[in-house]
Amino acid sequence: MKNRSILLLILLLLCLPSLSQGARIKDVASFDGARDNQLVGYGLIVGLNGSGDSDQTKFPVQSLVNMLERMGVTVNRNDIKVKNVAAVMVTATLPPFAKQGTKLDVLVSSLGDAKTIAGGTLIMTPLKGADNHVYAVAQGSVLTNSFAFGGQGAAATKNHPTAGRITGGALVERELPSVLAGRTVLRLNLAQSDFTTASRITKAINDRFSGVADSSDGGSVTVQIPQEYLQRPVEFIAQLENLEVTQDQPARVVVNERTGTIVMGDRVKISSVAVSHGNLALTVKETPKVSQPNPLAAGETKEVPRTDLKVAEETKRLSVLPDSNTIGDVVRGLNLLGVTPRDLISILQAIKAAGALQAELVII
Repeated sequence: MKNRSILLLILLLLCLPSLSQGARIKDVASFDGARDNQLVGYGLIVGLNGSGDSDQTKFPVQSLVNMLERMGVTVNRNDIKVKNVAAVMVTATLPPFAKQGTKLDVLVSSLGDAKTIAGGTLIMTPLKGADNHVYAVAQGSVLTNSFAFGGQGAAATKNHPTAGRITGGALVERELPSVLAGRTVLRLNLAQSDFTTASRITKAINDRFSGVADSSDGGSVTVQIPQEYLQRPVEFIAQLENLEVTQDQPARVVVNERTGTIVMGDRVKISSVAVSHGNLALTVKETPKVSQPNPLAAGETKEVPRTDLKVAEETKRLSVLPDSNTIGDVVRGLNLLGVTPRDLISILQAIKAAGALQAELVII
């Protein structure tokens, strides 16, 4: 009786529809205006151990002269010959709602012919946005996790010594305007435009906040802030972005020919098709022999060419791939071919050309 009850319970669980945990709205969409902004600046790294830019790179010396003049030191450009300075480009990402004093990570990349910037110190560098306004200032020691040493006869290099990072090396000096001030309507922009996903997001929001969401295309959802949350927009957004939805995924097969990597979505299907795949191997080997006359015989020693030619062709018969309705069926059907991943890429391309692959084939 006990075994019968367990069997009935298993059958009941198998009959139930599979439940997939949805993703939060904040993971599949973002609010219009709440976006990152790229910053860039030109700076100098000092303190290098003779591995900086050479005299052939003119602009680091000019930048050094200008910096010294701003500090009240007057020098002649022709008198400066240093190898412990390198010109660099400094980049950073300004996140939304960043406040004055917020620390940002910066990336530092050499502009000239410096051998390495490891161990150097970045001098105060303004970081500007696309509007040419300064939003942050960077300074600090550069960490490259690399080294580059060598002489005239040999050299040793590890990782990439001409680019590095300064963790928390920039301070925000200018704040971005608030995107929530005075707004009664918000817009959610989907990370991947899809009509089904936009419809599901609209339904999830309207189920939680009656009739506040509307979608006119597959890339965005418009949300009206309810009257009771007009003075508390942050609280409303916090509840909204934690609602869960199931993101729809297109049927897609992604292949990487360089590495032989194949990734398939769970909606990929293959119609019934016959496949034959064989390889032709041709081997040519030159093994010359030496023909030498007998002792005291009148003759010449000659080299006689000899070529060994082998041709091998795999004799594989046609394999029938049945209709595949699930990703498991697709994998089992393709495994019947018994080929390597690189050969499987060619087979998938041929199946797609035959119209039997019910998915988008993306080659990267």
